[in-house]
Amino acid sequence: MSGKQERRLVLVRHAKAVPKGGIEDFDRALADRGRADAEAMGHRVGRSPLGVGLVLCSPAKRTRQTWQLMQPSLADQPAAVFDDDLYNASADTLLSAVTATDDGIPGVLLVGHNPGIHELAAALPGDGPEDLVRQLRDAFPTCAVAVFDFSGGWRDVARGAGRLTALWTPRD
Repeated sequence: MSGKQERRLVLVRHAKAVPKGGIEDFDRALADRGRADAEAMGHRVGRSPLGVGLVLCSPAKRTRQTWQLMQPSLADQPAAVFDDDLYNASADTLLSAVTATDDGIPGVLLVGHNPGIHELAAALPGDGPEDLVRQLRDAFPTCAVAVFDFSGGWRDVARGAGRLTALWTPRD
């Protein structure tokens, strides 16, 4: 990320959760594969200089666990906000949370749920490698990570305004 007024947004879909089977959706924990994937993706994110200063996370058990398993791999430990409005939120609600971020924070990592997180991720790129943009629009699997750069302040983050710079999945 270069430039004076650059923002970086990292979108993360929570890792694989246990099936619903009698458990309240909010309380579903990560499955064994999900825990392993979240740790592995944490290492991948930790090796990349993403400059994240804030984490916005749904308070559901599976999103919290995803973040908690990724967090130890990050050299800088960003503050985390667990916001009730992010639980199963729409793309518009997620975007509103991002655009409300203080401009003193250069990077935000958002951990959320499908379909909202995928809809937002698919809507953000106006630029980026065509193969990655196509792959992102086709699917955003559990524990996938999409990295976007934006010019301007957080209020300038909008559909079609981002540059997709990376897309990682646990199976890469």
